[in-house]
Amino acid sequence: MTRAGVFETIVGFIVIAAAVLFFAYAYGVSGKDFGADKYRVDAVFGRVDGITVGSEVRIAGVRVGKVTNHDIDLATYEVNLGMTIDRNIPIPEDSIAKISSDGVLGGAYVAIEPGASEEMLREGDKITITRGSVDLLNLAVQAFTSQTSNNKSGNSEPDPLGDM
Repeated sequence: MTRAGVFETIVGFIVIAAAVLFFAYAYGVSGKDFGADKYRVDAVFGRVDGITVGSEVRIAGVRVGKVTNHDIDLATYEVNLGMTIDRNIPIPEDSIAKISSDGVLGGAYVAIEPGASEEMLREGDKITITRGSVDLLNLAVQAFTSQTSNNKSGNSEPDPLGDM
């Protein structure tokens, strides 16, 4: 084989390896796992700001699964969230699922707070106690506007420093 032929063969193997790595990455971020032993649970939330397919599901800050799908129930306008959980992590049926964030600029994830029930969730069960996400910007605007309206109406307490 000539030097050019060897070089073309090596480049071909590199291209094939890059393609395999790309497809493995794409499959991983698609929300599916490579034959992992998991079970599916669902939960219904009023708000899921920042949650996307692939978002983490955590218990006590440790990743135990991920979000696999979400869709809106057009009758109630609530969000049905599908999650897969590692099969070796049992979750009591009275657990609480809530939307949390990693700080102000961090991403959102589903935090599960385990309950005390002896019965554990099984494949296809639903977490019935949920808390949706909180819109921090909206809360800040409401707090600011309510303070300024109180100051204008004269209902606020006197300023202890006397500078307002």
